[in-house]
Amino acid sequence: MGQKGFWDLEQRQQKLNEKKDVLVTLNQMIPWERFRELLESAREKPRKSNAGRKPTDAILLFKLLILQQLYNISDEELEYQVNDRLSCMQFLGLSLEDAVPDATTLWLFRQQLTDSGKVSEIFEQFEGYLRWQGYVAQGGQIIDATLIPVPKQRNKREENQQIRQGEIPQDWQEQPHKLAQKDVEARWTKKNGVSYFGYKNHVGIDVTHGFIRRYEVTDASVHDSRIIGQLLDETNEGESFWADSAYRSAAIETVLAWMGFESQVNERGSRNHPLTEAQQQANRIKSQIRAKVEHVLGGWVMQMGGKLVRSIGIARAKTNLGLKNLAYNFLRYRFWELKTAE
Repeated sequence: MGQKGFWDLEQRQQKLNEKKDVLVTLNQMIPWERFRELLESAREKPRKSNAGRKPTDAILLFKLLILQQLYNISDEELEYQVNDRLSCMQFLGLSLEDAVPDATTLWLFRQQLTDSGKVSEIFEQFEGYLRWQGYVAQGGQIIDATLIPVPKQRNKREENQQIRQGEIPQDWQEQPHKLAQKDVEARWTKKNGVSYFGYKNHVGIDVTHGFIRRYEVTDASVHDSRIIGQLLDETNEGESFWADSAYRSAAIETVLAWMGFESQVNERGSRNHPLTEAQQQANRIKSQIRAKVEHVLGGWVMQMGGKLVRSIGIARAKTNLGLKNLAYNFLRYRFWELKTAE
């Protein structure tokens, strides 16, 4: 087999472009430079001099984080894949001669975003860009929550009891390295009789375009209905509001009516008061619209490598899930742009 030359590499890149590869089109469509100011403001310290090696470009690191969320892979795996795959290198604007940022550099940058709380601002900045591009929130809104698993903790029963009370076991405090590997902010919950450990990603989408417009991250024990206030989008041009029966209560119905929303929340029966046939039929009609939010959460599993978060603590979970929500919106924006161009 002969040695590959420059023109061979260029031909492979051209084939990727012709196939409208996901990374190729995202690279062309997303306004990356719009995020530069926020990304660079997350840096911990200003440079004292221009001597020495320049810091890695913030946009490059940001694109690495998005790439990671698109496929839900670890820092080490991401470093390997970028070195191995032409499509990843092209997405990042790297040539074969360029050095790929290592896993430690990526971890440090993500931690800077966590400490500065910039991910939510970046998410809002892209939301503003969507509106400017004509993708305003329309058709009403749908909210839902999905459980986000994290690596399970092998704790003793008394240790878990202390954690629930907001205390740190004494022997953990005496072993900082052990404590650093313990997630004391994630919680257990049950759904359909199955126990889960981790967090929840609460999202609100608009019906017309399917973008995530609002999100909130909590531990898994927080009931879905407690976060409804953070998810309501008053900028949505539609008045209808869809959610499953977990969000149904007299108080919520009152608040929705007071705010001018038309409730399409599924009704639920009780042991002595089952739903009537008319109520069941109404729920089926509502669920046809509400299912759109399930497609969003299902897309995480089927297209974006699943929901597992490998970080420890709710602050880092908020960073990772905020980036995941943003990466989903990038993909959704690509979908609409390609559909418009047909």
